[in-house]
Amino acid sequence: MNDADVSRQIQQMVRFILQEAEEKANEISVSAEEEFNIEKLQLVEAEKKKIRQEYERKEKQVEVRKKIEYSMQLNASRIKVLQAQDDVVNSMKEAASKELLNVSRDHHAYKRLLKDLIVQSLLRLKEPAVLLRCREDDLHLVQSVLDSAAHEYSEKANVHPPQIIVDNIVYLPPAPSHHNAHGPSCSGGVVLASRDGKIVCENTLDARLDVVFRKKLPEIRKRLSSLVPA
Repeated sequence: MNDADVSRQIQQMVRFILQEAEEKANEISVSAEEEFNIEKLQLVEAEKKKIRQEYERKEKQVEVRKKIEYSMQLNASRIKVLQAQDDVVNSMKEAASKELLNVSRDHHAYKRLLKDLIVQSLLRLKEPAVLLRCREDDLHLVQSVLDSAAHEYSEKANVHPPQIIVDNIVYLPPAPSHHNAHGPSCSGGVVLASRDGKIVCENTLDARLDVVFRKKLPEIRKRLSSLVPA
C-alpha cells in the first residue's frame, strides 16, 4: 500500500468520524430540544395548575365572603323585622293599657267587674279570711260589693262566707297619669291575699292584660310574620 492509499484511507476514516460526530451531535441536539420542550411544557402546565388553584382559592374566598355578607344582611333584616314586630306588640299593649282606663269610668259596669274579680280571687284562694287591697279611688265601690261577693263565693264553693278585710292603710297605685308617668300605676281591679300573706291572687286589670298578652303573643307574632314577604 502506497502513501496515496494510506492518505485516502485516513481521509475516509476522518470523514466517517466527522459524520458520526455530526450525527451524534444532531441526536444530542434533538434529544436536548425534546427534553427542553418537555420540561418547558411541564413547567407551563405546573404554572397553569398553580394559577388555576390560586384562582379557585380566590373564587372560594369571594364565595365565602358573599355568603357571610348575605348571612349578615339576612340576620340584620330578621333583627329589623323582629324589632318591628316588638314595636307593634308594644304599641298594641300600650293601646290596650290606655283602653283599660275607660273600664273604671263606667261606674255601674266597673262595680259589677269588681265583684266578679273578688269572687274569682276568693275561689282561687279558698281561704276563710283574706286581705283585700284596691285603689283608694275604688274603695267605696269595693266596700259596696263585699257582702254580695262573699255570699256568691260561699254559694259556689259551698262554704261559709269568708271574712274579707279591706286594707285601709296600703292601697294599690293610682291610675296612670301625665303627672305620674314613670311611677307605679294600676288601672283597676283588686289584689287578695291570705291572712299570712303567703298566698296572693293579683287580679288587677293590668295583671289580667299581661296574662292575655302572654297567651296571645305567639298568635300575634304568627300573624305579624305572615305579613312579612318571604
